[in-house]
Amino acid sequence: MKLSVLIPAYNERQTIAACLKRVVSALPEVEKEIIVIDDCSRDGTREWLTANLLNVTGRNCAVAIGDRGELTLVPGAARAVDFRPLFHERNRGKGGALQTGLGAVTGDVIVIQDADLEYDPEDWVEMVDLIAVRKVADVVYGSRFYGRPHRALYFHHFLANRLISFLFNALYDQTLTDIEVCYKMFTREVLETLNITANDFGFEVQFSAQVARARRWRIYELGISYYGRTYLEGKKINWKDGVKALWYLLKYRFE
Repeated sequence: MKLSVLIPAYNERQTIAACLKRVVSALPEVEKEIIVIDDCSRDGTREWLTANLLNVTGRNCAVAIGDRGELTLVPGAARAVDFRPLFHERNRGKGGALQTGLGAVTGDVIVIQDADLEYDPEDWVEMVDLIAVRKVADVVYGSRFYGRPHRALYFHHFLANRLISFLFNALYDQTLTDIEVCYKMFTREVLETLNITANDFGFEVQFSAQVARARRWRIYELGISYYGRTYLEGKKINWKDGVKALWYLLKYRFE
Protein backbone atom coordinates (compact mmCIF):
# COMPACT_ATOMS: atom_id res chain seq x y z
CA MET A 1 0.00 0.00 0.00
CA LYS A 2 1.12 3.54 -0.78
CA LEU A 3 -0.21 6.41 1.35
CA SER A 4 -0.63 9.88 -0.15
CA VAL A 5 -0.50 12.62 2.49
CA LEU A 6 -1.99 15.96 1.39
CA ILE A 7 -0.82 18.98 3.36
CA PRO A 8 -2.31 22.36 2.39
CA ALA A 9 -0.12 25.12 3.80
CA TYR A 10 -0.65 28.85 4.10
CA ASN A 11 1.75 30.88 6.24
CA GLU A 12 2.93 27.90 8.32
CA ARG A 13 6.67 28.57 8.37
CA GLN A 14 6.85 28.11 12.13
CA THR A 15 5.26 24.64 12.17
CA ILE A 16 5.81 22.99 8.79
CA ALA A 17 9.16 21.37 9.62
CA ALA A 18 7.89 19.81 12.87
CA CYS A 19 4.72 18.69 11.09
CA LEU A 20 6.71 16.91 8.38
CA LYS A 21 8.90 15.23 10.97
CA ARG A 22 5.79 13.73 12.59
CA VAL A 23 4.32 12.73 9.24
CA VAL A 24 7.46 10.85 8.22
CA SER A 25 7.72 9.02 11.54
CA ALA A 26 4.08 7.86 11.48
CA LEU A 27 3.40 4.43 9.95
CA PRO A 28 7.09 3.85 9.14
CA GLU A 29 6.33 0.53 7.43
CA VAL A 30 4.08 2.24 4.85
CA GLU A 31 5.41 3.87 1.67
CA LYS A 32 4.39 7.55 1.62
CA GLU A 33 4.23 10.40 -0.84
CA ILE A 34 3.95 13.69 1.01
CA ILE A 35 2.38 16.40 -1.13
CA VAL A 36 2.64 19.89 0.38
CA ILE A 37 0.58 22.52 -1.43
CA ASP A 38 1.76 26.03 -0.64
CA ASP A 39 -1.20 28.38 -1.12
CA CYS A 40 0.85 31.49 -1.95
CA SER A 41 2.29 31.96 1.55
CA ARG A 42 3.81 35.31 2.52
CA ASP A 43 5.81 34.29 5.59
CA GLY A 44 8.66 32.28 4.06
CA THR A 45 6.83 28.92 3.86
CA ARG A 46 7.22 28.82 0.09
CA GLU A 47 10.95 29.57 0.25
CA TRP A 48 11.47 26.95 2.96
CA LEU A 49 9.67 24.29 0.90
CA THR A 50 11.74 25.16 -2.16
CA ALA A 51 14.99 24.96 -0.22
CA ASN A 52 14.18 21.80 1.72
CA LEU A 53 11.79 19.54 -0.21
CA LEU A 54 12.45 19.80 -3.94
CA ASN A 55 13.58 16.43 -5.34
CA VAL A 56 13.91 14.90 -1.86
CA THR A 57 13.23 11.17 -1.48
CA GLY A 58 14.47 8.63 1.00
CA ARG A 59 14.40 5.03 2.15
CA ASN A 60 14.93 3.71 5.67
CA CYS A 61 14.97 7.31 6.83
CA ALA A 62 13.79 9.78 9.43
CA VAL A 63 13.69 13.57 9.49
CA ALA A 64 16.01 15.82 11.47
CA ILE A 65 15.53 19.57 11.92
CA GLY A 66 18.65 21.72 12.18
CA ASP A 67 19.29 24.78 14.31
CA ARG A 68 18.10 27.08 11.51
CA GLY A 69 14.99 25.03 10.82
CA GLU A 70 16.38 23.16 7.84
CA LEU A 71 15.14 19.63 7.15
CA THR A 72 17.44 16.70 6.44
CA LEU A 73 16.92 12.96 6.05
CA VAL A 74 18.84 10.73 8.44
CA PRO A 75 18.89 6.94 8.95
CA GLY A 76 15.62 5.82 10.50
CA ALA A 77 12.59 3.57 10.29
CA ALA A 78 10.51 5.05 7.46
CA ARG A 79 10.39 2.58 4.60
CA ALA A 80 10.11 5.05 1.69
CA VAL A 81 9.29 8.76 1.55
CA ASP A 82 8.81 11.02 -1.47
CA PHE A 83 8.29 14.76 -0.90
CA ARG A 84 6.37 16.63 -3.59
CA PRO A 85 5.94 20.39 -2.98
CA LEU A 86 3.42 22.19 -5.19
CA PHE A 87 2.96 25.95 -5.39
CA HIS A 88 0.05 28.31 -6.05
CA GLU A 89 0.77 31.67 -7.63
CA ARG A 90 -2.28 33.15 -5.89
CA ASN A 91 -4.11 32.28 -2.71
CA ARG A 92 -7.04 29.93 -3.45
CA GLY A 93 -8.02 28.73 0.03
CA LYS A 94 -7.83 25.32 1.68
CA GLY A 95 -10.26 23.74 -0.76
CA GLY A 96 -8.33 25.11 -3.71
CA ALA A 97 -5.08 23.72 -2.32
CA LEU A 98 -6.68 20.31 -1.81
CA GLN A 99 -8.04 20.31 -5.35
CA THR A 100 -4.46 20.74 -6.56
CA GLY A 101 -3.24 17.98 -4.26
CA LEU A 102 -6.01 15.55 -5.14
CA GLY A 103 -5.14 15.97 -8.79
CA ALA A 104 -1.54 14.93 -8.11
CA VAL A 105 -1.87 11.88 -5.84
CA THR A 106 -0.61 8.46 -6.91
CA GLY A 107 -1.27 6.49 -3.71
CA ASP A 108 -3.80 3.79 -2.92
CA VAL A 109 -5.04 5.59 0.20
CA ILE A 110 -5.22 9.35 0.78
CA VAL A 111 -5.21 11.29 4.04
CA ILE A 112 -5.48 15.04 4.68
CA GLN A 113 -3.07 16.59 7.17
CA ASP A 114 -3.02 20.24 8.26
CA ALA A 115 0.39 21.94 8.21
CA ASP A 116 0.10 23.07 11.83
CA LEU A 117 0.52 20.88 14.90
CA GLU A 118 -3.16 20.51 15.85
CA TYR A 119 -3.36 16.87 14.70
CA ASP A 120 -1.15 13.88 15.49
CA PRO A 121 -0.29 11.54 12.57
CA GLU A 122 0.06 8.67 15.04
CA ASP A 123 -3.74 8.55 14.93
CA TRP A 124 -3.47 7.23 11.37
CA VAL A 125 -2.63 3.76 12.67
CA GLU A 126 -6.23 2.88 13.49
CA MET A 127 -7.53 4.62 10.38
CA VAL A 128 -5.26 2.62 8.07
CA ASP A 129 -6.18 -0.55 9.95
CA LEU A 130 -9.86 -0.08 9.05
CA ILE A 131 -9.14 0.61 5.37
CA ALA A 132 -6.10 -1.47 4.43
CA VAL A 133 -5.85 -4.25 7.03
CA ARG A 134 -9.38 -5.17 8.09
CA LYS A 135 -10.75 -3.80 4.79
CA VAL A 136 -14.07 -2.82 6.34
CA ALA A 137 -13.97 0.91 5.46
CA ASP A 138 -13.69 3.07 2.36
CA VAL A 139 -13.70 6.39 4.23
CA VAL A 140 -12.57 7.03 7.82
CA TYR A 141 -13.25 10.29 9.67
CA GLY A 142 -11.40 11.31 12.77
CA SER A 143 -13.49 12.80 15.55
CA ARG A 144 -12.31 15.25 18.18
CA PHE A 145 -15.22 14.27 20.46
CA TYR A 146 -14.41 10.72 21.48
CA GLY A 147 -12.44 11.14 24.67
CA ARG A 148 -8.91 11.58 23.31
CA PRO A 149 -6.81 14.60 24.39
CA HIS A 150 -8.69 17.67 23.19
CA ARG A 151 -7.51 21.18 24.02
CA ALA A 152 -10.30 23.26 25.58
CA LEU A 153 -10.68 26.43 23.50
CA TYR A 154 -13.64 28.33 22.07
CA PHE A 155 -17.21 27.46 23.01
CA HIS A 156 -18.57 29.11 19.85
CA HIS A 157 -16.35 26.80 17.74
CA PHE A 158 -17.65 23.78 19.64
CA LEU A 159 -21.26 24.89 19.27
CA ALA A 160 -20.88 25.67 15.55
CA ASN A 161 -19.23 22.33 14.89
CA ARG A 162 -21.98 20.45 16.71
CA LEU A 163 -24.67 22.36 14.83
CA ILE A 164 -23.08 21.78 11.43
CA SER A 165 -22.60 18.07 12.11
CA PHE A 166 -26.16 17.72 13.42
CA LEU A 167 -27.66 19.41 10.37
CA PHE A 168 -25.43 17.39 8.06
CA ASN A 169 -26.63 14.15 9.64
CA ALA A 170 -30.27 15.22 9.34
CA LEU A 171 -29.90 16.23 5.69
CA TYR A 172 -27.73 13.33 4.56
CA ASP A 173 -28.92 10.56 6.89
CA GLN A 174 -25.58 10.01 8.62
CA THR A 175 -24.34 9.76 12.23
CA LEU A 176 -21.01 11.60 12.09
CA THR A 177 -19.95 13.74 15.04
CA ASP A 178 -17.27 15.94 13.44
CA ILE A 179 -17.54 16.59 9.70
CA GLU A 180 -15.35 19.71 9.99
CA VAL A 181 -12.39 17.62 11.18
CA CYS A 182 -9.20 17.72 9.13
CA TYR A 183 -8.53 13.98 9.32
CA LYS A 184 -10.34 12.27 6.49
CA MET A 185 -8.76 9.12 5.05
CA PHE A 186 -10.16 7.44 1.96
CA THR A 187 -9.33 5.08 -0.88
CA ARG A 188 -8.41 5.93 -4.45
CA GLU A 189 -11.74 4.47 -5.55
CA VAL A 190 -13.51 7.13 -3.48
CA LEU A 191 -11.24 9.84 -4.89
CA GLU A 192 -12.18 8.92 -8.44
CA THR A 193 -15.85 9.70 -7.72
CA LEU A 194 -15.24 13.14 -6.22
CA ASN A 195 -15.80 16.45 -7.99
CA ILE A 196 -14.54 19.06 -5.54
CA THR A 197 -15.12 22.68 -6.52
CA ALA A 198 -15.12 24.50 -3.13
CA ASN A 199 -12.03 26.68 -2.71
CA ASP A 200 -12.49 27.58 0.95
CA PHE A 201 -13.29 25.57 4.09
CA GLY A 202 -16.45 24.49 2.27
CA PHE A 203 -14.30 21.56 1.14
CA GLU A 204 -15.22 19.75 4.36
CA VAL A 205 -18.96 19.90 3.65
CA GLN A 206 -18.66 19.20 -0.08
CA PHE A 207 -16.43 16.17 0.44
CA SER A 208 -18.77 14.79 3.09
CA ALA A 209 -21.85 15.50 0.97
CA GLN A 210 -20.46 13.67 -2.05
CA VAL A 211 -19.36 10.69 0.01
CA ALA A 212 -22.73 10.45 1.78
CA ARG A 213 -24.85 10.94 -1.33
CA ALA A 214 -23.00 8.18 -3.19
CA ARG A 215 -24.65 5.62 -0.87
CA ARG A 216 -21.98 3.07 -1.71
CA TRP A 217 -19.06 3.83 0.61
CA ARG A 218 -18.48 2.24 3.99
CA ILE A 219 -17.95 5.18 6.33
CA TYR A 220 -16.31 4.85 9.75
CA GLU A 221 -15.39 7.32 12.47
CA LEU A 222 -12.92 7.03 15.35
CA GLY A 223 -11.50 9.23 18.07
CA ILE A 224 -8.38 11.32 17.49
CA SER A 225 -6.33 13.75 19.55
CA TYR A 226 -6.65 17.49 19.00
CA TYR A 227 -4.06 20.07 20.02
CA GLY A 228 -5.92 23.16 18.84
CA ARG A 229 -4.46 26.62 18.30
CA THR A 230 -5.75 30.03 19.35
CA TYR A 231 -6.02 32.87 16.85
CA LEU A 232 -2.83 34.35 18.28
CA GLU A 233 -1.12 31.03 17.55
CA GLY A 234 -2.27 31.00 13.94
CA LYS A 235 -5.87 29.70 13.84
CA LYS A 236 -7.45 30.74 10.53
CA ILE A 237 -11.07 29.55 10.41
CA ASN A 238 -13.59 32.13 11.66
CA TRP A 239 -17.32 32.76 12.14
CA LYS A 240 -17.80 33.63 8.46
CA ASP A 241 -16.70 30.12 7.52
CA GLY A 242 -19.30 28.73 9.91
CA VAL A 243 -22.07 30.74 8.25
CA LYS A 244 -20.88 29.60 4.81
CA ALA A 245 -20.92 25.98 6.00
CA LEU A 246 -24.64 26.26 6.81
CA TRP A 247 -25.31 27.41 3.24
CA TYR A 248 -23.08 24.68 1.81
CA LEU A 249 -25.08 22.03 3.69
CA LEU A 250 -28.14 22.93 1.66
CA LYS A 251 -26.31 23.71 -1.56
CA TYR A 252 -24.57 20.35 -1.80
CA ARG A 253 -27.61 18.39 -0.62
CA PHE A 254 -29.73 19.50 -3.53
CA GLU A 255 -27.01 20.28 -6.09
